[in-house]
Amino acid sequence: MQNETEKYALALHGGAGAVAGRDYAVTEEHLRKLATDCEQRLAKGGSALDVVEHAVNELETCGLYVAGRGSAPNSAGHVELDASIMDGRSRKAGAVAALPDVVSPVQVARGVMEKTPHVMLAGKGALDFARSNHFAEVADPAAYYILPVGVTGADIGGFVHGTVGAVALDKTGGLAAATSTGGTFGKLKGRIGDTPLIGPGTWADDGIAISCTGTGEHIIRAGGATAIAFRYRSGVGLEQAIGEMLDEVKRLGGDAGIIAVTKSGEIAMPYNSQGMKRASAASNSAITVATFD
Repeated sequence: MQNETEKYALALHGGAGAVAGRDYAVTEEHLRKLATDCEQRLAKGGSALDVVEHAVNELETCGLYVAGRGSAPNSAGHVELDASIMDGRSRKAGAVAALPDVVSPVQVARGVMEKTPHVMLAGKGALDFARSNHFAEVADPAAYYILPVGVTGADIGGFVHGTVGAVALDKTGGLAAATSTGGTFGKLKGRIGDTPLIGPGTWADDGIAISCTGTGEHIIRAGGATAIAFRYRSGVGLEQAIGEMLDEVKRLGGDAGIIAVTKSGEIAMPYNSQGMKRASAASNSAITVATFD
């Protein structure tokens, strides 16, 4: 039987905004390669926090998803980026919101966690922090940002949504979660959804790590990740805890997807949207990759 301290597990998502009938083979192959990479890092003793930051950075910079390079301008014509990261063992967390034109918002979010007494920085303050700490900026926004896979020009302004995220359990029993997004296409200037909010969008403690994706306003109003975590802590099963939160999102008029991993190595990746780009890997199971059921 596998020693408890030898277990590791991870899950990735590329957003719950997948549209039925569209081809996501490219993103599925990317998720497979990234899951393999992250699994190898965990198998070699990498920390959950380092792995989720690495995974989300890769998802931001590849341009395949509605995050980082795949983000779209807001109603004022500017890209504003949101991200968050949380370490379950220490409960330390960092986040950035409405941050313009940085290459990796999740790296800046970790910087906020490690270099400031704060949890979140937003807007110009977040940009000033990123610059003072020499995080990479986008030199030419017009050339850098591209439409992600599965999004067409006709979707612009239609509030298409997408997010990327990662959750991981490492060999020491540590848990971590990270999430990043460019927000909904056509969002108002300054709009912030659940992604950078520690609690609704991202959560990790000593028992579970969660990253959410979907319509952020509804996820916030349904309690998001902490609604799941608190149910789980009270003894509700993982699938039921997630299902109850997703049902509330649906009741409120939205859709969402969840990736979660527990300290026992249990992985869940349910959603109530048309599809969710997702992948998982663990020390006791093969890599899985899918977009639709």
